[in-house]
Amino acid sequence: MWIRPRPPLLLLLAALAGCQALPDAPDARPDQSVPTSEFPAVKRPVAPTTSNRWSTEEARDKVDEAQTVMDLAGVTPGMTVADLGAGEGYYTIRLASRVGATGRVLAQDIDPKAIGLLAARVERERHDNVSVIRATPANPSLPANSFDRVFLVRMFHEVSQPYEFLWRLRPALRLGGRLVVVEGDKPVAQHGMPVSLLDCEMKATGFVRVDLQRLPELPGYAAAYEASGKRPEPREIEPCRETGEAG
Repeated sequence: MWIRPRPPLLLLLAALAGCQALPDAPDARPDQSVPTSEFPAVKRPVAPTTSNRWSTEEARDKVDEAQTVMDLAGVTPGMTVADLGAGEGYYTIRLASRVGATGRVLAQDIDPKAIGLLAARVERERHDNVSVIRATPANPSLPANSFDRVFLVRMFHEVSQPYEFLWRLRPALRLGGRLVVVEGDKPVAQHGMPVSLLDCEMKATGFVRVDLQRLPELPGYAAAYEASGKRPEPREIEPCRETGEAG
């Protein structure tokens, strides 16, 4: 479901439609040909969705959260980035300023209320390089070979089908693109994600960690991953336990 389509969205989709697929052939397998039943179920808790806002924007800016994470992620003007689980847009708005007029930001969330508020904010503040879309829980439905950075900020512990989600997300990254995850290093039941568990689930779907920065002021960490090798077949994915071990 598209929310308040804007001219920049049409430009973004037109530009992305002309992109060539990554040379990694398995990543080009059409998502619609792969049913959810092929993916393994999780073997660790899934945190319930409680709120799209875990702190105020003012409090987050006092510790330079977004600026620090964007610096660590190497976000520069002209990039195309996605903010998944965008909520009311704390990162979306700041990413829009960072990538500038020549960049693009695609913001997603599964909460229709949050998406409505974000779309209104984007319109009100005239962020013409931002497009807003409502997502589904297991499939971000991103165009292939299109994004330099994809952000998952304090939301991955709430994804009920993480292997399907990551498998379907992976083709959206351009060559050298990165998936950036911000989480609290604590049990999933406490709305966090231990680094070892995140690494395990990423590895199971064909990602390798390339950076990890502890952010005690948040508190938490920012981890960056890149696609590595061929994307596994869904039935080959071995789920991880909360200990961070597969099996």
